Amino acid sequence: MKGKEELMLIGGQAVLEGVLMRSRERTAVAVRAESGKVVRKVWRILPLSGRVRVFKLPVFRGVGVLYETLSIGFRALTFSANAAAGKDEKGDDILGKREMFISIAVAIALAVLLFVAVPLFLAKLVTDGGGILFNLVDGIFRMLAFLAYLLFISLFRDVQRLFQYHGAEHMTIHAYEHHDPLLPVKIRKYPTMHPRCGTSFLLIVIMVSIVVFSLVNPAGFFPKLVSRLLLLPVIAGVSYELLRLGARFEKFPLMRLIVVPGLLLQRITTKEPDNSQILVAVAALKAVLRMK
Repeated sequence: MKGKEELMLIGGQAVLEGVLMRSRERTAVAVRAESGKVVRKVWRILPLSGRVRVFKLPVFRGVGVLYETLSIGFRALTFSANAAAGKDEKGDDILGKREMFISIAVAIALAVLLFVAVPLFLAKLVTDGGGILFNLVDGIFRMLAFLAYLLFISLFRDVQRLFQYHGAEHMTIHAYEHHDPLLPVKIRKYPTMHPRCGTSFLLIVIMVSIVVFSLVNPAGFFPKLVSRLLLLPVIAGVSYELLRLGARFEKFPLMRLIVVPGLLLQRITTKEPDNSQILVAVAALKAVLRMK
């Protein structure tokens, strides 16, 4: 019988020359340093749901998880950039709260500009109506902007390696969830796509936003823009719940309609890794599982 430790829900993400793995209260990052050595950074996290009761509720918990994912992700990316370049191989904290806040704020501002403001402006040029038609056009422009962004960054060699680590992360989690030994020869049989991937989450966000923005659709460009920004937490929360349902009941036909588009999109954001990259993902996962 498998132990309780092996039943943890594991998520993760790719970082520069490495992989982040996390459970509900534990996080580990493993990075291939310039020297070739695998450097690890581990820490505990206290989820928002453990500090504020409202973040235990459906929809609200998605907002909390999104915030945690952003903050942990930026911390891990900064560590991985330094470790990969050989600047910090001790696992010290190298990102202060001020720097983390500024980084997250800039990333959010750019995302709002590229995926909210610009599509809305283009939709206003095409049709100035309201309701489903306008928001469908707006949603199509958001989808095209998202695809164009992914295709553009995928042209860069460093991003291609990041996508390989993304694939290694997914394959390793698949092996863990199927109770297979965490060895490259066993892990290689699994796909690089995973139904709980953040790429799938972003795609669901775009689809949910079309429906929500159709229900709340004030006249004028700036009222529309403000309403979209205010509704983003609601959309993120609903999308998170749909992603959870899709991953839990992925064999049901209705749920597959939610999961499959995200899996197809992961053909862009995940690539087949080599064994050394898989070993980095394994190192991150084992570091999470060892934390007591």
